[in-house]
Amino acid sequence: MKRRVLVTYLLLTLLVLVSLEVPLAISYRDRQIDQVEAGLERDAFVLAAFVEDTLEGTGSQDLQAVVANYSEQTDGRAVIVDSDGLVLADSDPNGDGQRNFSTRPEIAAALDKEVATGTRYSNTLGTGLVYVAVPVTSGQTVHGAVRLTYSTDQVDARVHRYWLLLIGAGLVTLAAATAIGILLARWVTRPLAQLQLAATRIGDGDLDTRADTGDGPPEVRDLASAFNTTAIRLQQLVSAQDQFVADASHQLRTPLTALRLRLEMLEFELDGSTSDDLDAALSEVQRMSRLVDGLLSLARAERSSTSRPAPVTLAGPLADRSAIWDQVATERGVVISASPTTLSGRITTDTLDQVLDNLIANALEVSPPGTTVSLFAETESVRSEKFVAIHVADQGPGMTDEQRERAFDRFWRAGTTRSELGGSGLGLAIVQKLLASEGAGIELRIADGGGLDAVILLLT
Repeated sequence: MKRRVLVTYLLLTLLVLVSLEVPLAISYRDRQIDQVEAGLERDAFVLAAFVEDTLEGTGSQDLQAVVANYSEQTDGRAVIVDSDGLVLADSDPNGDGQRNFSTRPEIAAALDKEVATGTRYSNTLGTGLVYVAVPVTSGQTVHGAVRLTYSTDQVDARVHRYWLLLIGAGLVTLAAATAIGILLARWVTRPLAQLQLAATRIGDGDLDTRADTGDGPPEVRDLASAFNTTAIRLQQLVSAQDQFVADASHQLRTPLTALRLRLEMLEFELDGSTSDDLDAALSEVQRMSRLVDGLLSLARAERSSTSRPAPVTLAGPLADRSAIWDQVATERGVVISASPTTLSGRITTDTLDQVLDNLIANALEVSPPGTTVSLFAETESVRSEKFVAIHVADQGPGMTDEQRERAFDRFWRAGTTRSELGGSGLGLAIVQKLLASEGAGIELRIADGGGLDAVILLLT
């Protein structure tokens, strides 16, 4: 945005400069031509009066010396002709012999008692000329004419020098405008960039972020104030929602625990005909307890701020979780295999342990006896970015493409069966939230042999 503001400002400045300097340059050239014409006309009348007696035959001036002296002093060309247009004197003769200028338009006009002024291109000289031709008269008799010419090259040289000065002044002005434009663009766009950064941080979950309301134009400061008001309100709403979930879950744990204890005590007082109903009731209570625990974990995960933890060596956590779950796996006839690794990934140890526990529990729940749950780590690239991938692969029935897409939805389950290891439908949602809070991710893929491969993607 800063570049667009600067470019717009410079284009406006350039437009103003062009609008001012181009007419000024054209006006200066026209003014120079007019000044030259006026000076030549004045000089021509003076020369005509000076040589009038000689053209009448009553004087004896050296006409060639007169025109030569004028040309030396003014760098112009002077030509004197008689009444027939024959050249009597020329300060810049182009050849020998008598020449006749009667066909020249300005000479013809002067011999017709008119004063001719203007500019034209001379094919003979190969340059533009400013000319003035005046008649030499005595009463009503025309004795000849005086023509003075001045090369436009000299006028153009002065005009070009003036144009260069205008261009130089324009460049200096444009440079000053660029410096001012950069400061102006920074003043306008810096608070907007900070506002964008604040919005990005809030989108990433950092609801404590606020925009600076003391920088930038008044409109931007008002926008930052409105943004902060919205952010505060959003934080209050999210906090109230999270607090409600946490409070409700916490308050439900006590009556559920009491209910389970009462049901367990009833086992000693009921006969066999009602034991099945009691077991079913206990199972439902346990499921509700797991659901409440899951809601608490999810609320904590959603309140976690995004961070980039230091790298953690993965060999220890993989081996520890494998050892902890080994007894449960043995009871189910399943083997847990943790491959050694030297890789490291950015994640806190507590989060990694919680995520691995959830994924291993899910894998054991669907793994048939005699199969293996494999834990291993490797590096891989996803969308041109390098990650360390931790795999929790089972040899169970796996999931369809549609099931893998919905697996992270809250309260969604691939089947209707429940076991003692899980079954709340919140596990993968919690895992996804925990990993996202630390800049990591998770994907569900098809494992070799048709099982499910849960892949944790950690930044290196």
